[in-house]
Amino acid sequence: MQKHWQIKERDTPLCNELSKQLDIPLLVAQLLINRDIRTVQDAEFFLSADLSRLHDPFLLKNMDVAVGRIKKAKANKERVLIFGDYDVDGVTSSALLNRVLSQMGIDLIHHIPHRIDDGYGLNHGISEYAKEEGVTLLIAVDCGTTACEEVDTLNQAGIDVIILDHHELLHNQLPNAVALINPKQEGCQYPFDDLASVGLVVKLTQALGGDLNEEVLALAAMGTIADVAPLRGENRILVKSGLPLINETKNKGLTALLEVTRIRGKKISPFHVGFILGPRINAAGRMDTAHTSLDLFLSKDEKEAHRLAKELERQNIKRQRIQSDTAQEAMDIIEQEINFKDQKVIVLNKEGWHQGVLGIVASKITDRYYRPAIVISTNDGVGTASARSIDGFHIYDALADCADCLENFGGHEGAAGLTIKEENIDPFRNMINKVAEKKLEIKKLVPTLSIDCEISLKNVNMKLAETVESMEPFGEGNPAPVFCSRNLTVKGCPRVLGRETLKFWVAEGHLTISAVGFGMARFKDIVVPGAKVDLAYEVTIDDWNKAPTAQLKLKDIKLSES
Repeated sequence: MQKHWQIKERDTPLCNELSKQLDIPLLVAQLLINRDIRTVQDAEFFLSADLSRLHDPFLLKNMDVAVGRIKKAKANKERVLIFGDYDVDGVTSSALLNRVLSQMGIDLIHHIPHRIDDGYGLNHGISEYAKEEGVTLLIAVDCGTTACEEVDTLNQAGIDVIILDHHELLHNQLPNAVALINPKQEGCQYPFDDLASVGLVVKLTQALGGDLNEEVLALAAMGTIADVAPLRGENRILVKSGLPLINETKNKGLTALLEVTRIRGKKISPFHVGFILGPRINAAGRMDTAHTSLDLFLSKDEKEAHRLAKELERQNIKRQRIQSDTAQEAMDIIEQEINFKDQKVIVLNKEGWHQGVLGIVASKITDRYYRPAIVISTNDGVGTASARSIDGFHIYDALADCADCLENFGGHEGAAGLTIKEENIDPFRNMINKVAEKKLEIKKLVPTLSIDCEISLKNVNMKLAETVESMEPFGEGNPAPVFCSRNLTVKGCPRVLGRETLKFWVAEGHLTISAVGFGMARFKDIVVPGAKVDLAYEVTIDDWNKAPTAQLKLKDIKLSES
């Protein structure tokens, strides 16, 4: 799909001011401004990303109450149940919370719901289980904000509830918990409201006087990246501090996973977490039970850790196969049945699709067609769904506008989950598309490539590559800088390498530089020797079997207009 290039305008006065005040290059100042970092204080916070800049955990509303209740549980020798979610954020949150509470000597048990049998979050059945196990305090991580009825049921069973969650609130209805720690709730004065749940467990660890050692920071970085939390503010600090520590971990489970995936000893980047480690941790909860992943991180035995890591590898291979089949079925339905003129939001449903891959399939549909996608699997008259959205369409708010059709829902601006009765699927499809007709402009259905600035090829060198590298780690909220250059001449014959990779050379005057486009072999017909092209790209360092040189990592290619 053709992308619209949106080149950001330069704020020259502010650029000059930040450059002077911080003694940084003008380009770095511009990149900071492009990421909405517009004050000296915010820029210093971003550039330092030091653990000393973490905020006081007691600024979080109800943190003092939560700490008091946990200390009471320790003093009274109560049994505490940690209830987590089945994704990476939920699993790492549960593992870290186990670490800090077990070090306090608290009697702990764990529960993570089964995606298919139990659904998302707290359920009414958990009160029976907790009561049978003698639990008097349940701490929910990465879920619980909207579980008003379930918390009431737990309270009626004599079980107090503490919630650490970052999900959106439902019409400002709050569960009757002893303490809800969610920076999005009204009256919370915390300076940063985009922490993942694992970040909130880090804040609780601080509040309880625990160390932020390598294990805490490594797992916090993994949970934050995998949950696609914006890498700004405290998230950036946790990820920048934690990524280098993943390979230094003393956690036997994480060590085993690094070895099984053959990345132990490599420089770990957000890519490794998002596309290698994260999918394997998630695979357990998608295919069966996430307790396999949690047991991995809690394992004290190397042999057991390796067994669990290999099981995650097996589950991930199974997930990939089911995902591929489901995605192909979904694409076939779209090509045969969807009228894009009438449906801005793609809503698909089929009996028996595996619930564990619905979110990934929805993401693939959104990537291919650049429309919000909701993929529903029905079973016994009830549909379970995952939704993914695009810039400019808040999927959680859209679902809230369709709440009369839904049994329940939850999520964020870009991703959500829901359950729906089968007979309500068609009315829901019509209703959410009416919402989209009002709120989703046609121009938003064209993917936009945000470009930091247009530069001459002569500016692309190792100094620029190193400047860009200094702003890592990149990810949600802090994307890798993208530049563009126009009227470049293709030199020599482009090559198509493995995995649809396109590699060629371009020149501007006497200067020549290599360009590589991963998955961009589709452009091979326009990238011919002598052609004039406009390139959008990231600047990276190519050091494969040679001295390091700057290289263009392509984001888009267009034929030059002049």
